[in-house]
Amino acid sequence: MNPDISSSPMPIELVVLTGFLGSGKTTLLATYLRQSQAADTAVIVNEIGEIDLDGAVLSSTAAKVPMALLSNGCVCCAMGGDLPGTVAALIEERAARGLPPLARIVLETTGLARPGPVLRSLAPLATHLHAYVVSTFDCERGAATLDLPEAAAQIAGAHRIVMTRQDVAGDGAVALARAMLARINPLAELVADAEPGPRALAALASPPARLIQQEFSLEDDEAQAPHGDIRAALCRFTAAVTSEDLAEWLDNLAGLCGERLLRVKGLVRVQGERWPLLVQCVGTLFSPVVPLAVDTPDSFLVVIVRGLHLDALRDVQPPLPFALRATARAQSKPGVLGRPLASVLEEACT
Repeated sequence: MNPDISSSPMPIELVVLTGFLGSGKTTLLATYLRQSQAADTAVIVNEIGEIDLDGAVLSSTAAKVPMALLSNGCVCCAMGGDLPGTVAALIEERAARGLPPLARIVLETTGLARPGPVLRSLAPLATHLHAYVVSTFDCERGAATLDLPEAAAQIAGAHRIVMTRQDVAGDGAVALARAMLARINPLAELVADAEPGPRALAALASPPARLIQQEFSLEDDEAQAPHGDIRAALCRFTAAVTSEDLAEWLDNLAGLCGERLLRVKGLVRVQGERWPLLVQCVGTLFSPVVPLAVDTPDSFLVVIVRGLHLDALRDVQPPLPFALRATARAQSKPGVLGRPLASVLEEACT
């Protein structure tokens, strides 16, 4: 199908709901669909096999929710053009029936899908969607799955992480999970509501329109990281760079890391630009680099990688003027990096 949804007046939220096998995606989504806030929501379910079990569960929960099934393989590696066409069909069918536009579409992926390729497949609809990634994390068993590339990519690529199975895991395990997730992906918002209803609403709520302020602290010793294979680096720039050098560095970073690159996000001061440039990617999929009108002296990138020592980032060419440290979300008073970074942490790949 050739997607044609130009009649849609406002960008529609596309929530990529991911999370490793058995981490509670379907339960979370079913709980959300029971709420009045789920009005004007459509669902796409991705099943690897021929039996649409998750779709059947969701259909029994919310029979009036528009729903589509993708059953030709894992959405991140076998979709081809099916996902954009399915999204377009849901939107067009809504318009054909004279109903108000959809507010959001939730794509529940398989437990083995990586978010980066999913977002890349949505490129034909980029101007019509506001896409972001929500990942579930099993507080009882999730830590054991992070050695797997798919699970690591889901957590590191998420804009919002939902902590599930807290009642089974217990307070100690939940506290450890919270600390570990904050260190693995310091960019993500953590949803830790204990009750299913509020947790589901917070998980699938729209990204806030207001600016989000979030602080980071520096760790001098990489060995402190609770999950040794996933590292978050802070590249704090000491001078402005040229746009050409930044573009080449990002391209070479993606070439060096390949699938080991999980997330990049930050603001970079560029020579000749009034505002810093917003840089962000999930996997090796980079959103367009655009100026962001935020008054902050900070110029930095947070780079999350898997299976790569952070010192390798120093060798990416051309050399850029930054100091490199491991980074984690601050647990103490603000001000570690000067002024808080506003806006960047709420933006999704669009």
